[in-house]
Formats: sequence, structure tokens, C-alpha cells
Amino acid sequence: MNISIFGLGYVGAVTAGCLAELGHTIIGADVQPEKVDALNAGRSPVIEPELDDLLQKAKHDNRLRATKDAAEAVSASEVSMICVGTPSQESGRLNLAFVRKVSGQIAAAILQNGRRHMVIYRSTMLPGSTREMANEFFSDPRVCQMTQIFYCPEFLREGTAARDFREPSLMVMGTHDGSAPENAGAQTLLGGKPAMLTWEGAELIKYSCNYFHALKVGFANEIGRLCKHLGEDGSRIMDVLCTDAKLNISRYYMQPGNPFGGSCLPKDVSALKSFARMEGVSMPLLDNTLDTNQAHLAALIQLITSKEKRRIGLLGLAFKADTDDLRNSPMVAVAEMLLGRGYELHIYDPQLNLARLIGVNASEIQRRMPHLASLLRSSPREVVEKCEVIVASQKCARLDELMIAARPDHCIIDVNGWSELKMLPCKYEGACW
Repeated sequence: MNISIFGLGYVGAVTAGCLAELGHTIIGADVQPEKVDALNAGRSPVIEPELDDLLQKAKHDNRLRATKDAAEAVSASEVSMICVGTPSQESGRLNLAFVRKVSGQIAAAILQNGRRHMVIYRSTMLPGSTREMANEFFSDPRVCQMTQIFYCPEFLREGTAARDFREPSLMVMGTHDGSAPENAGAQTLLGGKPAMLTWEGAELIKYSCNYFHALKVGFANEIGRLCKHLGEDGSRIMDVLCTDAKLNISRYYMQPGNPFGGSCLPKDVSALKSFARMEGVSMPLLDNTLDTNQAHLAALIQLITSKEKRRIGLLGLAFKADTDDLRNSPMVAVAEMLLGRGYELHIYDPQLNLARLIGVNASEIQRRMPHLASLLRSSPREVVEKCEVIVASQKCARLDELMIAARPDHCIIDVNGWSELKMLPCKYEGACW
């Protein structure tokens, strides 16, 4: 099957690579020439394990190309997947400008081609958005009779996205009335056997999951802070809590340490909070989820500055390991604060290649930390040698490298639950233990 993918950011690039692996022919579409050029070269526009190999193989097998021409992409495919970004506005509401633009382009191309076409929205959108797009762009009877519209949210974790695509933890498909489509191929296109919901239900599932994940991180961090106050080990408390697999479900987010960040949880919690307020629905727990995350970030900053040392090293800057995503990274916020207060800062993150940063990721770091290149160091040893306090937010270095440079006067703050750091000949302190 020929599939056009609109938006070659994180979700679009991963979807392209994984669908190509299944034997589909992929036509990527994006307005940014850097992303189009990357895909045409068989190179991933984002850092993600396995993705470069998947795209290189697809390119070698002549099953991958990209274009800036939306009409060309639709004309060459039977299915269009919309994976464009839905950034936050200052109010917290979503900006659907990119989704609207692409929807209009696809509808116009379907009308021009006169052939049946399947449209799958994957962009994260609030309940009612898919129906709004269908009414605004696909209601013309000539287009409507040729178009099937689905909403299929993605549940891809950065760093494990390819595996998540192959073995999805949850599969959801939204249709206009919640009934299964007559075309069985639509249900199996993204793998698994999806739960069928209305468009609004499928949209809400995505927000429900991300709200729950954000809530779990905030909960674990609040318990972690209380544990530290009581002299208890927050990681041990969470380990015991998570042995209850019957009621506590998942341990993935139940790890006190880092505040949550990235491109999904802060944005989606903010959007759902704004949506609930406009709908007149009281959700006080949701109202405070971002506040507790911010309080945890403030506590981490206080822990760092309480050491009364001026040379600070960060091991890891992206919001999680095995990605170069700096959007809403807690460590970027920590770095901003330290620089603003005149601290000397040294950073090591093996996944960061500033020349490869593009799109929103590049523009955000240029706005927030325009001199980042001068702060990056080529090895973790160099960071340790130059600094007095080391903040380890990722397991991005070998212990033997750190052992060589560590001194008794060093202080290492563990934000990740990296217990092996206790073996180093320096002062160790955990963020929540």
C-alpha cells in the first residue's frame, strides 16, 4: 500500500520507518526542506534508536521518498496520515493551524484526483477536533463520498518508539459513530486489533493516557520529596508499591526523580486543563498537576544550589535518554536558571548534535539557550574534571569514565535512580532518596 505521511517530525518519521518495514511504500510530506531532504537521503530527521536503519533500508528498497508538494503526496497514495504538530498557544489551548492547512490540502487533492482515499489523523487533538476537520474540509458531497476519516492516536515513547510501534501497548481507532469500518485493512494498518471508539472517544483516550502518565510522575515525585524529608528511600517505596501489579498497573512512570517534560505531557495536561475550564468541568487534581511538577523542579534546583558550589556539570540535557528532544526538558530549565544566576556550567549529552536539530526543537533551544554549543563537552570525564557538583539526569556515561575523574570533594546529585553512582569516591545524594 502507498501511504503519504504529513509531518516528518518525531511521530511522522517513526511511523514512516515502521510502516516501510512492513512493506508499505511511504511518501513523506513536509514544508521544511531539511526534513524532506533527510528522508530522501534515508536519514532520520530526529534521534531515535533503530530509525536511521529502518529509513536507510526503506530508501535502499525504493519504498521511501519525500516531497514538499501535498497534492503530489496524496496523488501517489491511497492513505494519508496526518502527523503534524499541534503546539500550545499562550492560553494553553492547542494551535491546530498546521492540521487545518494539511486537511485543506488533502481534501483539495482528493477532489482533484477523484479517487477513494483514507485519511488518518494521528496528531494529538482535543475532543471534537476530528469532527471539526471533517465538517470544515471534507463535508463537500463530492469529497465526502470518496473519503474515509479515522482518528488513531499514537502511543510512542521516545527512545523505544520502534518497539512500541511493533508491540503497541494500546490500539485505538476512532470513527464518526464508533462502529468498525467495513474495510478491515484500516483496522490492521497500524498493527494490533484496535478498540473502536467515536472520534471524540479516541481523541480523549490520548489525553487520558498522557494525563495519567503526568499524574503518576507527579505522584511519585511528591512521595519522593516526602520520603527524603522523613529520611526514607523514595525509590524503595516505589519499588514496593509497584509490586502490586493487580492495582498499580505500570511501573514505567512510577520512578521518582526527574520532573516530567518533553513534547507531550506538559502540552497535553495544559490543553486538557484549558479544555475542562472552558467546558465548565471542575478538575482540581488536573489543575495542580503542572504545579506539582514545577514544585519538584524548584526542589531540584534548590538541592543543586544548596551545595554552595559554582561549577556545575550536567550529565544529560534532553528530557530523557536516547533522544535529542530538548522541548520542555527539565534539565534545560535547570541550565537556564544556573546560567541566569552566574553559575559556570558544563554539559555532556551523547545524543546532542546541534547541527542535526531542526524544527521546533532547534528554534526552542536557540531561543532559550543560544550559547549551548559553548557549554557542551565531548566526554563525561571532562565534565567531572571541570565541575564541583555533578547532576546526573541520564545514564549516559560509563561508570569507569566517571571513576577516573571523581574526587572526594565532588558532589553527585542523582536524579535518575542510578544507584551505581554510590560506588564513586565522592559525596552522593539522590533527588528523592
